[in-house]
Amino acid sequence: MIEQLKTALCSRHEAAVHLRVSSNTLAVWACNGRYGLPYVKIGSRVMYRLADIEQFIANNLIGGEVLQ
Repeated sequence: MIEQLKTALCSRHEAAVHLRVSSNTLAVWACNGRYGLPYVKIGSRVMYRLADIEQFIANNLIGGEVLQ
């Protein structure tokens, strides 16, 4: 079950809500490669793996411990 959640895909809007940035910000990051947040292209849709979003947050943590 946990492995299924880690590979779960969310839309750009859902990822933006999770990261508390705008969908347009994620589009810009994807376009210019800023921050290296991986995404998946399915046709014209851009999707993000939940595990990648969580890893992105952990990698950008400053002054604290990563929670497991």
